[in-house]
Amino acid sequence: MLDYVFSLLYGGCVFRVLWVLWTCVGLILAQESTQIQRLQEQATHLEHKIRTSDNIWLKKFSNFESYEQIYEEIQAIQRQIKTLKNKKNSDTLKISTLNHTLKALKYQEELLEEYKMNPFKELVEKPNIANIPSITNPIAIVTGISFIKQIKAKYTTMKHHKKSLHEVLDLINQELEVLTQLEKLQRESGQEEEHLAKKIYQEQVKKIELQGAQNLLKTSMDVYLKDIDEVESNIKSQIKDQIFKLIYVALIALVSIFLAWVLKVISHKYIHSNERAYTINKAINFVNANVVVLIFLFAYLENVSYLVTVLGFASAGIAIAMRDLFMSVLGWFMILIEGNIHVGDRVKVTKDGHAYVGDVLDISALYTTILEDVTLTSYKNNECRAGRIIFVPNNYIFSNLLCNYSHFGMKTVWDGIVFCVTFDSNYKKAMQIALDIANTQAKQYTEMTYKQMNNMRTKYSLRNTSANPRVFMVLEQEGIHISVWYQTNSYATLALKSKISSDIIEALLKEPDIFIAYSTTKFVQSAGDGFGNKNSVFESKELRL
Repeated sequence: MLDYVFSLLYGGCVFRVLWVLWTCVGLILAQESTQIQRLQEQATHLEHKIRTSDNIWLKKFSNFESYEQIYEEIQAIQRQIKTLKNKKNSDTLKISTLNHTLKALKYQEELLEEYKMNPFKELVEKPNIANIPSITNPIAIVTGISFIKQIKAKYTTMKHHKKSLHEVLDLINQELEVLTQLEKLQRESGQEEEHLAKKIYQEQVKKIELQGAQNLLKTSMDVYLKDIDEVESNIKSQIKDQIFKLIYVALIALVSIFLAWVLKVISHKYIHSNERAYTINKAINFVNANVVVLIFLFAYLENVSYLVTVLGFASAGIAIAMRDLFMSVLGWFMILIEGNIHVGDRVKVTKDGHAYVGDVLDISALYTTILEDVTLTSYKNNECRAGRIIFVPNNYIFSNLLCNYSHFGMKTVWDGIVFCVTFDSNYKKAMQIALDIANTQAKQYTEMTYKQMNNMRTKYSLRNTSANPRVFMVLEQEGIHISVWYQTNSYATLALKSKISSDIIEALLKEPDIFIAYSTTKFVQSAGDGFGNKNSVFESKELRL
């Protein structure tokens, strides 16, 4: 009985132990299955992340894998074609199809040829620093700074590639870790899969290739950084030299400008003629500008003799093509050297039969600018038009006659008034009246002329220096022409001409024995009509000329 009881108890214990063991094994298997599923999900997620990544390293490696795959397919097709051709009854259609496929694959192989040996060559190769600028002038400083930024930008790109490569390797390491754990669990559970081992092998190959590229990139970056430091140091040294050189040249130019300013001050102090002072200032400005230009040319031109030679050959053709321009510049030099024209002078120029009288406003290298004034010329020849700005090319002095009414400080010119009296008039009295009026009205200008002519004796040989008013008479068909000449202000001839003309006509009209002759046609209604209401008796109506 006891034995039976003990056997029952023993059997129950064994059952419980087996049940516990079975339960534990089930739990372990369920846990392993859950872990395998979780690892598979992680591996799938990492694979998708790597496959969809826009990383240039993965794209390059993908092209490399595509090339290897295409190469293997080409080898396989070539072997297949060779086998078919060796058969007695070869399948011509299949061989033709394989040839077309082979042709397409070879075209793809040519497109991916650059990925045959080193797919990461463009990314890991050290950039070549070529065409290093030589800083020989201030303008090249900008080029040097731009070049430094350019090579540093390439280094920044390399750092960006290094960062992206590090990120890719991190993803691949995570994927390999997950795949390795998954393979281990599957091996332990007896579910080992061949494609998983192949996947691990492919990822390990990819990792090795990328790690090799990482090492090459690091070496290239180190060498390139040293090259950058060397080039940057050299360029900065040249920039520093050019800055100091520019300061020295600028100081020399400032000294030239200061000397020009001193000469201007002296000219204003000791030259009382504003026109001459203006001309001298223009000459000083021109010389100073050329000196400054020459300073910079000789400072920054490496081969001045070469420039002179080129300019010498080029100047002949330029002189022919731009004859008028060069003649104007030459005329400007002649005006400055001879001093025949100054700013403020009253001049007269003629072009195509049209005369212009005005004051010189400016004398530039190409043009002399004149402001047309109201004169007798504008009244008679220009239809009472005046006030125009006239630009006269300086080459005008070589081919045309130019009149200067105020040369060498002269402020006066001879002017005249012509009137006609009848043959039976007392012409001597008329001449004396005109002369007396001219003496009275032009007295101050006569005295001024004597002083100015005395000053001109230092430069010119003056024989007849009489400046007193003069009167002349000439017999003409229509009567006796009487002309009175006097000195007047060269800048205001019409004003004095108008005043003297008015005085003469009033004086003549008061004289009973002087009759003004003028061309007219009229009906005489009463005695003395048209003759200043003088008491004259006409036997008949006639025209007196």
